[in-house]
Amino acid sequence: MNVMARIGKGAVALAIAGASVLGLTGTASAAPGATYIGSGYATSGAGVWCVQHSLNYFLNNNGSAYRASAPYWSVDEDSQWGPKTEAEVRWFQAHWGYKADGIVGPVTGFQILVYGEPKYSGTPWGGPGYCYWQVPSDHMYGA
Repeated sequence: MNVMARIGKGAVALAIAGASVLGLTGTASAAPGATYIGSGYATSGAGVWCVQHSLNYFLNNNGSAYRASAPYWSVDEDSQWGPKTEAEVRWFQAHWGYKADGIVGPVTGFQILVYGEPKYSGTPWGGPGYCYWQVPSDHMYGA
C-alpha cells in the first residue's frame, strides 16, 4: 500500500473514531435486512454484487502485491456467487487473519465495506452508501 493510501485509510479511521466519540455514529450494528452472503446463504443479488465490486476495488487500489497473492486479479461483477467469488472471499479473509470460511458475515462484511469503494460503501462524513445496506457488518455508521 502506498503512502497516500495509508494516509487516506488513517484519516478515515480517525474520522470514524472522532465521530464515534462525538456521538455522531450511533450504535454499531448490522444493517437491517443484510443477510449473510455465500454458500448456504444469499448467493445472488445486490449483496453479492457489492462483495464482488468491493473486492475488485480493493485489489485495484491497494497495490500489485495484493493482486499477485489473490487467486484472481478480479471477479465478474455479475451478482452471482460462484467459485471465483468464494475463492476471493477466502483469500480476503485469510489476508486479514480471519477464519477463511468463504462466508461474508459481519466481520468480513465490515472489512469489505471499509476497503470497498467509498461511493458504494459510504463514508463517516457522508453516511452509509448503497452497499452498507446490502452487506452484513458491524460498520461504524450504525443503522
